[in-house]
Amino acid sequence: MSESRPVITVLRPSDPDSPAYEPPGLDQISDRAEIRLTDAEHIVDDIAGADALFLWDFFSGALQEAWSAADRLTWIHVAAAGVDKLLFDELNDSDVTVTNAQGIFDRPIAEWVLGAVLAHAKDFGGNYRLKTTKTWDHRETKRAQGARAMVIGTGAIGREIARLLSAVGIEVTGAGRTERDEDQDFGVVVPSATLEEHFGDYDIIVNAAPLTPATTHLIGPTTLAAVKTGAHLINIGRGASVNEDALITALREGPLGYASLDVFEQEPLPQDSELWELDNVMIAAHMSGDVHGWRDSLAELFIDNAQRWLDGRDLLNVVDKDKGYVPGKRSAS
Repeated sequence: MSESRPVITVLRPSDPDSPAYEPPGLDQISDRAEIRLTDAEHIVDDIAGADALFLWDFFSGALQEAWSAADRLTWIHVAAAGVDKLLFDELNDSDVTVTNAQGIFDRPIAEWVLGAVLAHAKDFGGNYRLKTTKTWDHRETKRAQGARAMVIGTGAIGREIARLLSAVGIEVTGAGRTERDEDQDFGVVVPSATLEEHFGDYDIIVNAAPLTPATTHLIGPTTLAAVKTGAHLINIGRGASVNEDALITALREGPLGYASLDVFEQEPLPQDSELWELDNVMIAAHMSGDVHGWRDSLAELFIDNAQRWLDGRDLLNVVDKDKGYVPGKRSAS
């Protein structure tokens, strides 16, 4: 850190009309640090001499292109839980500390998953479609209580999902890197490398895993062929964890019955994607964690961490760059 006031560069979106153009609350640290506001076009100039970087534009890949100019960087905070869009070899090999926004999205995403489970079980989509034609069609729906769910990813988000699903009587099992027989939230955790051996036992499959080389296309032709007939797949992790071609085939031809998707391999989802045409798919625009006030919460977490950094205290949510997530008792798997 420099002898004078440290420099914190803030990468914000290029569009000044964006609702997230500038993080609130930066005035709380402006007397202790020089704040440089920049965008992808100007980051090469504004990262030079900076001690810290706040990736407010958290999906931007501009840092990698500007990395050679980052001559004094010691800390990066990204305003997102997933860091797969950020990490690259040069950063991973450096001594720069990376922190993220773990904890901000846990409950909102878990609520979204629970809502998707109940909406499918109670056929809310069918109600909306029938309403457009003023059709009165009495039918029976599924009971959520007693269903079995597998949650892939035993980190903070996966655990919150497990707690909410359990609260309505759904039996939950986890899938992660390490097999466990006694887990406080999942009971049993099976190895994610053996999903095809277990998928057939579950009515609901939730992907909440971070994107790593091990989880890229983790759900593909083999695993999808092994699911229980009529099973419901929910993806709130990363789009690239699911092979979309195999997913479309499994939805068209079986055995998969329904999919609730919030993330995709390409975002926005291309207009020519076959997923738009399928009646047994619910599509959301990567918004499962974005509740009212979420940007304020992201900014508050950064300010808290910045004050810790300025004080020389331990930072919150330090990412293991090799693993791609925040490790610990409830680390993602």
